[in-house]
Amino acid sequence: MNLGWKLAATVRGHAPDGLLDTYTDERRPLGAQALDWTRAQSAVMKPDPHAQAIQAVVRDLIGTRDGATYVFGRTSGSTIRHDLGGDQPLTGRDAPDFRLEDGTRLGELMSDGLGVVLDFTGDRRLRDAALGWAGRVRYAAGPARNDLGLGAVLVRPDGVVAWAGDRDPDREAFERAAARWFGHPAS
Repeated sequence: MNLGWKLAATVRGHAPDGLLDTYTDERRPLGAQALDWTRAQSAVMKPDPHAQAIQAVVRDLIGTRDGATYVFGRTSGSTIRHDLGGDQPLTGRDAPDFRLEDGTRLGELMSDGLGVVLDFTGDRRLRDAALGWAGRVRYAAGPARNDLGLGAVLVRPDGVVAWAGDRDPDREAFERAAARWFGHPAS
């Protein structure tokens, strides 16, 4: 998905400069983490006395809530975070399947490969700004059942949160993020 939407944007002619380069920048660290995790699993499974001691420690750790949570996160991929910059903890993570109060789910809004901006503000603060990326980004607004304390989120076509704004989202920050991932706005 990561590479696919970036290739599609390039073919359609609206990818910003360097978009394809972000694939390597994002995926290489995650590949290195997966390789390290695989090496650790292999070391634990060796039939030697050292591995048996490590197995006992791992069993004890998995028996704890934090240990089980850690192992689940590593094996499921739920703790993956792409380094996209910014301080908002949701940025770079897979987007939750936000559900607007009208029942619309984020996953439904993403079915055609567009990015999505969800504007949870009552005054639809980002509507006019989002129009600049019409055809590349779908705009949806309304309160969400669980907005995680956010005012808006921009989700890339691969489901990764490209930007998240607090209750009072910064329009300029949204526009910078949209331009970074979806190119310049239409004039």
